Amino acid sequence: MIFANLDLAKRLEGAEAFACAQFAVARKRLFPASTSEWMKCAGATVVFDGIDAPTTQTFGLGLFEELTPTALDQIEGFFCERGAEVMHEVCPFAGAATLDLLCARGYRPFEISSVLYRPVEPPADTHPGNISVRIVSLDEAQLWSDINARGWTHEHPEFEEFVREAGVLMAAREGSPCFLAEFDGTPGGAGTLTIHEGIASFGGAATVPEMRRRGLQAALLHDRMRYAAEHECDLAMMVAEAGSNSQRNAERKGFRVAYTRLKWKLVK
Repeated sequence: MIFANLDLAKRLEGAEAFACAQFAVARKRLFPASTSEWMKCAGATVVFDGIDAPTTQTFGLGLFEELTPTALDQIEGFFCERGAEVMHEVCPFAGAATLDLLCARGYRPFEISSVLYRPVEPPADTHPGNISVRIVSLDEAQLWSDINARGWTHEHPEFEEFVREAGVLMAAREGSPCFLAEFDGTPGGAGTLTIHEGIASFGGAATVPEMRRRGLQAALLHDRMRYAAEHECDLAMMVAEAGSNSQRNAERKGFRVAYTRLKWKLVK
């Protein structure tokens, strides 16, 4: 049995830190004039991928090394020099001293998420014959991005441009295959997977509105789990809003909550 403890938290947070840093790496590779970059400081991964990017924040703060005021000064300077707000995704295993320092510096929590995990096991069943799932090639990045954007922004079209751009970056990240699900040969679902040191990080999967409730989501989970097993991953992870439908759906698929974490923002 795998227990939710500090060692597990370090593996999970390390995998997510890698996945998010790869956004900055991919953007810099695709757009050389971009100011995106990342660094390590006091064991934390510090990412800048644009002022408004959700990946512009730290990961693993206080988890791998003790957080000191000097280190926090350096991290805050990294973001402030680039005109970005200072934000940290903080695992509770970082300890009370880390949270106390953030409070003393004028940070406030504003987001809560659940980090879930389960063992990777090769799926025994197969999906219906009229459903197929494949990994897209680089020249299909735009197709995958279109399906992903349509699935995520059907009810929020104002985010479509941002999601399409993020989709192109997802397809370009290292160690992050993008999966396309088709129903009777028609593309309808998109999902991502990032592999890092035995952890398979399952990004959210999306289905276009007209092809929902046909089994594409289940097929995407099935084939990503198979891929993870084939690439010698022992753990799968997901991140969801605490108490959300996404969390409940993950738990129905055998995921367990490892911990609930807070996202902090410097407000003073």
